Amino acid sequence: MIELSSVSKSFGENTAVSDLSLNINSGEFFGFLGPNGAGKTTTIKMMNGLLKPDKGTLKICGIDVQDDPEGAKMKTGYVPDSPYLYEKLTAREYLEFTGGLYRLAPEKINSQIEWLFDLFAMSDWADSRCEEYSHGMRQKVVFSSAFIHDPEVLIIDEPMVGLDPQSGRLIKDLLKLYSQRGTTVFVSTHTLSLAEELCDRIGIVHNGRLIASGTIEELRYEAETAGENLESLFLKLTGGSRAANLPDGVKIE
Repeated sequence: MIELSSVSKSFGENTAVSDLSLNINSGEFFGFLGPNGAGKTTTIKMMNGLLKPDKGTLKICGIDVQDDPEGAKMKTGYVPDSPYLYEKLTAREYLEFTGGLYRLAPEKINSQIEWLFDLFAMSDWADSRCEEYSHGMRQKVVFSSAFIHDPEVLIIDEPMVGLDPQSGRLIKDLLKLYSQRGTTVFVSTHTLSLAEELCDRIGIVHNGRLIASGTIEELRYEAETAGENLESLFLKLTGGSRAANLPDGVKIE
């Protein structure tokens, strides 16, 4: 599970996250939504021990991320918003390296790699260097590294970026299967249809603060928008949409 208690983080005079508290249960599929600059990625980096909160506590499976960052990371699979790989390694070498970090036995690493290569149709290019990969190929390797140790918690920042429709469908199905078998799945995304389709609960942040949390029906009740889709709910809760316009004199033929 994931527990955040009164977490705050500032960068100079800019408050990125303010007094954020969340409690996400085992097996729950949780969507984390908000406009650009709302504090989503900062929150995720604190959950993964990449940033230190100014105050508050973060726990993964009961382990305090600040007191025992290695222990918390051993429980977690993380997919960042931009896939970073060691350019001179192949996908196979990268996953062997990752499996070693998680202290998996060599036989387990090899069996997981073969499963992942088959799953993501990576076998034809898995032994080429990562510097040759497209964004979508890199994303598949990063997802593979998050899955390789069978984590209890998956934390994913913008999962669909760069993936083709077939791979995107596969990722959605996999994440749902993981949550159904007890893995906690935490997804930050701007793809509201994904959150509406998959998430058990949704939290919406705005200007660093959690402004709403609950199921779709609970959010509809809170926003007094019965029957509306998540996009309408999101826009109402975060201040509405801006009207599109063109400069004077510009015509659309």
